[in-house]
Amino acid sequence: MDERPDEFDYVVVGGGSAGCVVASRLSEDPKVRVCLLEAGGEGRNVLIKAPLGFTVGMPRGINSWNYSTVPQSGFNGRRGFQPRGKALGGSSTINAMIYARGHRSDFDTWAELGNPGWGYDDVLPFFKRSECNAIHRDSPYHGVDGPLHVTNLRSPSPLNDVFLEACQSQGIPFNPDYNGEQHHGCYHVQVTQKDGERHSVAAAFIHPNLDRPNLDVRTKAHTTKVNFDGRRAVSVTYQRDGETRTVRARREIVMSAGAYGTPQILMASGVGPGAHLQSLGITPVLDVPGVGQNLQDHISALLIYRALVADGMVSITPKGIASLLKAMWTWRRHRTGLITSCAAESGVYYRTDPSVEVSDMEMELIVGIGDDHGRKIHYGPGYSAHLLLARPKSVGEVRLASPDTNVDPLIDPKYFSHPYDMETLVKGTQVALDIMNSPAFDRYRGDMLIRYDRDDPAQIERTLREHADTEYHPCGTAKMGPDSDPMAVVDAQLRVKGIDGLRVADASVMPCITSNNIHAPVIMIGERCAEFIEQSA
Repeated sequence: MDERPDEFDYVVVGGGSAGCVVASRLSEDPKVRVCLLEAGGEGRNVLIKAPLGFTVGMPRGINSWNYSTVPQSGFNGRRGFQPRGKALGGSSTINAMIYARGHRSDFDTWAELGNPGWGYDDVLPFFKRSECNAIHRDSPYHGVDGPLHVTNLRSPSPLNDVFLEACQSQGIPFNPDYNGEQHHGCYHVQVTQKDGERHSVAAAFIHPNLDRPNLDVRTKAHTTKVNFDGRRAVSVTYQRDGETRTVRARREIVMSAGAYGTPQILMASGVGPGAHLQSLGITPVLDVPGVGQNLQDHISALLIYRALVADGMVSITPKGIASLLKAMWTWRRHRTGLITSCAAESGVYYRTDPSVEVSDMEMELIVGIGDDHGRKIHYGPGYSAHLLLARPKSVGEVRLASPDTNVDPLIDPKYFSHPYDMETLVKGTQVALDIMNSPAFDRYRGDMLIRYDRDDPAQIERTLREHADTEYHPCGTAKMGPDSDPMAVVDAQLRVKGIDGLRVADASVMPCITSNNIHAPVIMIGERCAEFIEQSA
């Protein structure tokens, strides 16, 4: 990844799930020169390639920014954990690899909020463009020629069938393709893996194209600010190898630094809420009150069970450790076995009430004990279930702690600040307990590590305040919206309002969160942005 002359047609800040897509697509045109800046490394180490490696690396801050929130009143003063990917590929290098687009209504809502071209029928072709789906090759909802490989797990745990039986015993249907026509139901996960390895967005879009003479990828390059000539973005300043450098953009700069990095860099550059910037000694280039606002995230609860039988689970026991060592050998030789697990191997979209039109909860089965994001280790076999609130109404913010982007921003999701979130998550926990306590699990179910009383909503609420946390899906901090929305940061073509030559393409632009993992929608946003730029060139 050698550096070339420091002027390009396009500069992309952030090599994450959208930034890699933008840089790759723009550099398909040999007549334009593209520079991609990424603060982390090349995204090739074994903890990234080995699918189960994220359960070791992510809790320990490897390949991650390892953020925390400010103390949350909804969590009784606890700070929340906020891992975000810091490597080429961004959070696609540390996530559970689940490929989930969301419900049709998620995107139709974006369009209804004044963002033409973002309804489900508009964005479906861009989901398909990036996808090479090995499961549903004849489906009109899936692509088969894209760079990103999507498939089923190679060596799924037998516990998945138990979970799916439990869901169906509660009247929830099996859904063979939650990314297809129907979203509701229980399912086997679709994952971004290729040949038994994690297929990060970097592995799909960047690593195969590093030999393009018009694509310059710079890792370990920490962006400090965007520079302006009047109201036009003209260059980016970054730090690398102890030096401060600047790269110029002849046409456009694309911010793809994520839901925390993008607003942080914009504000440090003078684009954001004017009073907040001035309080830190930053001269505003443009007062944009919505930068850093509208932070949304999925709130997650965790049901953890000790297991009477250890079949198909990751466990910390002499036998379990021996199985892991054997699994490492199997993966190195054959790219099969336990190491190909994504941990969250099956799931269900469900409703807290039959009158709810669209599933308002999701639950994923974890084939191990995943206490406190894997940061607390427990001896013995077990399994868990992650519950997430599909459409939270609590809205938070990101603010600067310092003008220096080397200082972590102040992240305040304001979890449980809207009463709907606690009310719905309590109901969702009750339904989840019904599923996990069904006869299908009788052979496996031991004691719960964190106790929930199914019939005591007040006890469930107290427990959620002590143990709930992020499901790792922050978004919305530079939201897309019409001119009539004073808090909108970008327009429907992702251009920063009031600034020339500057777009945002990442989870920041989501006006409202999608109803499940945001990885696939962010890739779609990258595809969409690249086409907008190509059409305007």
